[in-house]
Formats: sequence, structure tokens, C-alpha cells
Amino acid sequence: MQTFNITPVAFMQSPYEEKFAIPRQPGLVPAAKGAVKLNGEFNNPHMIEGIEAFSHLWLQFVFHQTLDKGWKPKVRPPRLGGNAKVGVFATRSTFRPNGLGLSVVKLEGVSQHQGQWQLDVSGFDLLDQTPIVDIKPYIGYSDALPHSNSGFASDAPTLMTVTFAPEVALRLNHNPEFAELIRQVLAQDPRPAYRKSDTDQHVYGMRLARQNVNWQVIDNQAVVTSLSDC
Repeated sequence: MQTFNITPVAFMQSPYEEKFAIPRQPGLVPAAKGAVKLNGEFNNPHMIEGIEAFSHLWLQFVFHQTLDKGWKPKVRPPRLGGNAKVGVFATRSTFRPNGLGLSVVKLEGVSQHQGQWQLDVSGFDLLDQTPIVDIKPYIGYSDALPHSNSGFASDAPTLMTVTFAPEVALRLNHNPEFAELIRQVLAQDPRPAYRKSDTDQHVYGMRLARQNVNWQVIDNQAVVTSLSDC
């Protein structure tokens, strides 16, 4: 069987510092802002000449934090409650034979800092330092298929109300963009499926943009209870 070597063309700079709480699909958290930093010999402005003519891009990437866990022929997608199993190729699970993912992101611009070229993007679902193995323009007339059948993931997720404890709200007064990022992330209800019950009293934590964010679900609302530096 023929094998192939893949070299990352870029690495992702992202506020998501751990897998937990990353949105399960791209485009769900438009407040997420980051950069695709071109890597090595690909850090060349000729590689991205003309890319600003496109509003969105496809990023093909490696699930680098789960590669050592191998792959499974059947997995439990969260949309089915985390109990029913389906074939891995019928899901977007990270536990894939080649560990590759595909996401659409919004291109905000192209910039260069001390010789480092990057694509400024938003609305992504990628972990910080994710290896990017290919970048392609999103083509609306062929890539958007409004009449397609999306199987068990046909409807957008129901959003959860997010509130902040008074001391957290006070701290975020000077940083409304970060407050909105927290709000959009938690509105997706990133809890494991088995935790989503009226009796869930667990306190959750996530690392987001160099901050520890603690929250819990109270009366079916996500309440951010504390915020501290990592």
C-alpha cells in the first residue's frame, strides 16, 4: 500500500487552548479570531497572492492531539446523545484513520509581522497550534449545497443562555470582545452529552485565550462563575 508524507504548510494561532469547549463545527462562534501562520518554505507571499479575493477558505488540518489514540471504525457522535454508534466516515469524529479534518473559515485579511506572513481568520473550530496541511478558497456556487441532506445533524444546535457572575462581568467590562467569545462558546453547550440533565451540578473549566474560565449550568443557563489568568 502506498503511503504519503505530509508537511504542514501553516500552524493555527487560536484562542482555544484545549479540546474541551471548541465548537463542534466551524462558523458557530464568529467571535473566535485567530491566524493561520505560514510555515517554513511556505512562508512566502507568492503562496497567497490573490487570496484576498475570497471571503472564506477551506483549511485541511491534522487532529494532532488525538493521533496517538488511534482510530475507531464506529464512534458515538454527540448529536446522537453520546450513546448510539455510527461509522466513523458518517461523522466528523477526530478518531479517523488518517487524523485529518476539514473546516471552512472566514478570511479577515492578510498580514505580515517581522517576516511572518499570516491569514487572519475567524469562525474556526481549531485548537491552538493545529498543523494546517492545505489551504483552498471556498467557492460559493459549488461548495454551498442548500438542498443537501445532513442526516442526524440536519438542524443547528439549540443555543443556551449565558450569564456572568457580577465580579466576572465587572472584570470583562474593559474587554467586550472576549466576553462575547465566552458567550458564543458556552452558548453551544460544550458539556458531554451524558452531563446534559437538569441535575447537572458539575463546575466546568476551560482555557480560552490565556484565561481559565469556570462555569456551571444553573436553571438551564450557563453561568460564568470565575475568571483567572492561566
